[in-house]
Amino acid sequence: MNNSLLFDFIVDKAAKTVFITREFDADLSLVWDAFTKPEILDQWWAPKPFASKTKFMNFEVGGRRFFAMVSPEGQERWLLQKFTSITPKTNFKYLNAFADAAENPELPGSEWDLTFSEQNGTTKVSVTIYNESLARLEKMIEMGFKEGYTMTLNNLEELLATLSK
Repeated sequence: MNNSLLFDFIVDKAAKTVFITREFDADLSLVWDAFTKPEILDQWWAPKPFASKTKFMNFEVGGRRFFAMVSPEGQERWLLQKFTSITPKTNFKYLNAFADAAENPELPGSEWDLTFSEQNGTTKVSVTIYNESLARLEKMIEMGFKEGYTMTLNNLEELLATLSK
């Protein structure tokens, strides 16, 4: 891990929002693909020892990603993401909610806003996660979201190092 790369994780309970900024030692196109192509997403989008399993993903405005985080014992925790805005290689937004295996979302969910920028071969990803309710934000934090998402981003850093070669 390159310790000189930026990583911030800020919880603003008053705004019901989490702000995450993470730099990667990889070019923008590769990082963008890692966030938007299911065959790459499933290689890193879950904290170990969990794995990500995408059932389907249609990366376009109005499209959806339906996937599970799968435990080592095979238990599946489904999530549904609906893409609300996409500006290629710059930004995309989606609504995120846990769901059952039949794609029925558990509301309220959260609104994710991801912004990508590159400078001198380093790509910065800024993630803003807005929750409709403070209770949902607090539940995310209690469930270990910071630790889990940190592990997930570390998985991405390791994968990018192998894909960049």
